[in-house]
Amino acid sequence: MNTSKNILNNIKKIHFIGIGGSGMYPIAKILHSNGYIISGSDNYESDTLDREIQEGLQIYMGHDARNIDGAELIVYSAAIKQDNPEMIAGKEKNIPTIERSVMLGLLTSMYKNLIAVSGTHGKTTTTSMITQILTVGGADPTAIVGGTLPFIGGNSRTGNSETIVCEACEYVDTFLELDPAISVITNVEADHLDYFKTFDRVIESFNKFANKTTKFLVVNGDDENALKAVANVNVPVTTFGFNKSNDYYVDDIAEERGFFRHFSVMKNETKLVDIELKVPGRHNAYNALAAICVADYMGLDLDSIAMALSDFGGVHRRFEVLGKVNDITIIDDFAHHPTEIENTLTTASKMGFDRVIAIFQPHTYSRTATFLNEFGKALSIPDITVVSEILAVREVNSYNIYSEDLVAKIKNGVYRKTFEDITDYIEKTAKPGDCVITMGGGNVYKCANMILDNLKNKYK
Repeated sequence: MNTSKNILNNIKKIHFIGIGGSGMYPIAKILHSNGYIISGSDNYESDTLDREIQEGLQIYMGHDARNIDGAELIVYSAAIKQDNPEMIAGKEKNIPTIERSVMLGLLTSMYKNLIAVSGTHGKTTTTSMITQILTVGGADPTAIVGGTLPFIGGNSRTGNSETIVCEACEYVDTFLELDPAISVITNVEADHLDYFKTFDRVIESFNKFANKTTKFLVVNGDDENALKAVANVNVPVTTFGFNKSNDYYVDDIAEERGFFRHFSVMKNETKLVDIELKVPGRHNAYNALAAICVADYMGLDLDSIAMALSDFGGVHRRFEVLGKVNDITIIDDFAHHPTEIENTLTTASKMGFDRVIAIFQPHTYSRTATFLNEFGKALSIPDITVVSEILAVREVNSYNIYSEDLVAKIKNGVYRKTFEDITDYIEKTAKPGDCVITMGGGNVYKCANMILDNLKNKYK
């Protein structure tokens, strides 16, 4: 159903089907903060639903046609099927019914200044950095983050300015629902080929996104694919990176055990500001540089930019240190693409641990099959890599790919089917001085927590 861009001006009550989803909650929360009456339903109890109830949202457990009574607009998550009773009832009553990405476009269009952060990797961290810088600097943004940012106590923030910051995901061309004033492209690689089919189509999609930008386009100038994606766009391109040919680049780098303890940011060959980071990895220096470009364009005080980044402690599931038991450090990370895995494991390998033991949960058959050799290379960086079952997500195994195929490509690779099996293996294998790091876009964080609990019980 076509939905007018100004529909939010004419309605008050909005119902969310699948409101417990991580992508649905921040949208519902911000709309509620803006005076809309929000209801929603979900099949599963969760901490998110508990928070929504506490914040005054009308929450229904289970899906029922009666739940949509009084709704003037229905929003559904991508996981909701067309035979859902609330979907059917909404169509029977001719209530406008839209997918979450369309709602995100409508919500962000309420703000004059949309900052949209796109890229194959680094979206969540860069969005978080921008949010923290703007908040510290007094710009009072509204924000939607793809992970939990401790600084704002969750994954969203409601501000009182005309600025909203959000992630712009390329999967199924979701980000083309947005109309950004300011856009960031952190990098462009082949991913989501179950949808795009070819890398040329990925480039084409990012090009369409870039062309929707109206004021300021920030692009990783060290990334050839990102530059290719912004060739012949209608808006001027500002580049950032380590190469001195970029508009913004880093200089005077002090790197220590995987941490970029200090670097200077240069703007057109003139020093702009000195930065210290406490989140590790070269990739985080890139993320910080992208955030600085946006903040500088918006005229924020340079001292407040530096202070916000020096205080930035990271995002949930982004190289998140969960604990240390008997001098065994447990870390969890969202990395699920070969480049992300290589960045994460390279960083971990520089941090002075005796050994790095990686645990990887492959995410989708299509991605595992497409990047089998690349995964094998990246996962050979640690001293030991344990691979679990492939998480199917939305797919069936038409690719005839199995975890054992991946293990065969990994130096010192081990296959363990379940999280329980992996936890037992780590208990017998991990020694003081080791780092155990779980990685994946699914629920492998549960395995990290199991390992942590198991080691705590063992070394009481």
